[in-house]
Amino acid sequence: MRDLRLGAGSLERIRRHARDVYPDECCGFLIAKPDPGDPSEPRTVVSVEPAANEFEGERRRRFVIAPRELRDAERRHDGTDRMVAGFYHSHPDHPARPSQFDQDHAWPWYTYLVLSVTADATPALGAFELDEPTRQFREVRLEVVPPPDPRVTESL
Repeated sequence: MRDLRLGAGSLERIRRHARDVYPDECCGFLIAKPDPGDPSEPRTVVSVEPAANEFEGERRRRFVIAPRELRDAERRHDGTDRMVAGFYHSHPDHPARPSQFDQDHAWPWYTYLVLSVTADATPALGAFELDEPTRQFREVRLEVVPPPDPRVTESL
């Protein structure tokens, strides 16, 4: 399991997306730098991209990203130093833990961010990867990186 590093700006965009579509689930892509060869190094998310929740039914408890939208996101970053490294979605009025539906539809290797959202707040966030042999989610360590000092030109 690989730790995850996420910029505070990306986290704020996820929170805003969750509040904008509440009480339905929001969803989107985690765009990251290519994974370093060393699995002890964290996966670094450099941006997030919202996606449409295409679930045909109760969107307050389910999300689906259409395969064409995932292909389009992958193509946008093909040949760049960016890749689709995972997905985020919200859990309206529920904990920031994957549901059984989430687990049943997850793929290994990707990172999954789950954000708890209420009418007033976004109280919790969790990061997970699917363990392929057991088909169970495992929580991964999440580091939220504060915005860079404007006087410094370094980025994530």
